[in-house]
Amino acid sequence: MDLKSATAIGKCLSNQTRMQIMEWLKEPGNNFPPHETLKHFNDGVCVTYIQEKAKLSQSTISTYLTNMEKCGLLVITRHGKWSYFKRNEQTIINYSNYIIN
Repeated sequence: MDLKSATAIGKCLSNQTRMQIMEWLKEPGNNFPPHETLKHFNDGVCVTYIQEKAKLSQSTISTYLTNMEKCGLLVITRHGKWSYFKRNEQTIINYSNYIIN
């Protein structure tokens, strides 16, 4: 982790909704229903469910998730027309260690 990466992550986390998304994705089974087709969270949570829970427009949530993915906080997996997001735990650990040290 370098200063540029840590700063980008800090900017992503400076929004209450984006922080909530990170909290929700920490335990997706407690915060979201499994997608009808997949029935699991191995690949993350469907964008639709994140958008519904956040109660924000689809375009706003898509922008948030794209930015969070670009700075490494989230990993995206696509199944057909569906996009799923999950936390990138290694980046979170690296960021935490950078801040602490």
